[in-house]
Amino acid sequence: MELKQANKVSESRKKSPNIIFKKYKKDQVITAGLFIAPLFLGIIVFYLIPLFQSIFYSFTKWGMFGGYEVVGLENYQRLLGDTELIQALKNTLLYAVFTVPVAIIISVFIAVLLNSKIKGKSFYRVIYFLPAVTMTSAVGMIWRWMFNSDFGIINQVLSLVGIQGPDWLNSSRWAIVALIIVGVWSSLGTSIVIFLSGLQGIPSTYYEAAEIDGAGPVKKFFSITVPLLSPTVFFQSITTLITALQVYDLIYMMYSQTNPALRSVQSVAYLFYRNSFVFNDKGYGAAIVVVLLVITLLITIVEFALQKKWVHYSY
Repeated sequence: MELKQANKVSESRKKSPNIIFKKYKKDQVITAGLFIAPLFLGIIVFYLIPLFQSIFYSFTKWGMFGGYEVVGLENYQRLLGDTELIQALKNTLLYAVFTVPVAIIISVFIAVLLNSKIKGKSFYRVIYFLPAVTMTSAVGMIWRWMFNSDFGIINQVLSLVGIQGPDWLNSSRWAIVALIIVGVWSSLGTSIVIFLSGLQGIPSTYYEAAEIDGAGPVKKFFSITVPLLSPTVFFQSITTLITALQVYDLIYMMYSQTNPALRSVQSVAYLFYRNSFVFNDKGYGAAIVVVLLVITLLITIVEFALQKKWVHYSY
């Protein structure tokens, strides 16, 4: 009897796909639409419109007084022989390759510690989350002072153990290292909170069963925590990678325009800024942004394709 009723309901839904929405009143639908309208409006105004504008502007050449003309693929042909863009791509990928994995590993380790039974856990959570609520401009200025070769606290600490600190920000070898350190530190706060929420979503019965079987902390971490936390790791790796590929503000605040090491840390986003607003070549700057967009999309697609081999969604 119940099976026949279920079949009738399914058949009625096939005949009338909108039957699900009939239980909602018109004023409820309008109220829901008003609540989500600001989000969609923000996406359209701040994401979709600038996206299509950038794509269009990449086929144009701008004058000094705001006018432009369509030049076709001229900007993209110029990109092919731009050694500065190639160097910026190398810097961006190098920064992302080191920043994302290191930040995720450290964040998972700290989140596991904060999820355990320790005293002052709330205080530690607040301390680790502070980088996430600190303005990037302030972060860049503070670290610029800390990395200063003359009076910076980092070189002062190194001198206490007999190590001569390098010229972090003005050396082509060490400038990218300093940027990676700051990038890892500034991304820890959000990652720790997200991983902590993922850890709290893992049922404690799994760990209790593992303890009965004689599993130790290391065994439980790699056999339970890592597999069940993999969806959170996948999500955070995507968002952190996209953020790393768009690094700009840290470079702007830590390195001056006349810094001899700027070329060794200049990212694609920073190169876009220089061409668009310093050299007033907005068409070429838009072409650089489109290249960055394509690279980000390709890497994201590859990550989504590979996640089937290591992400476990079922608990």
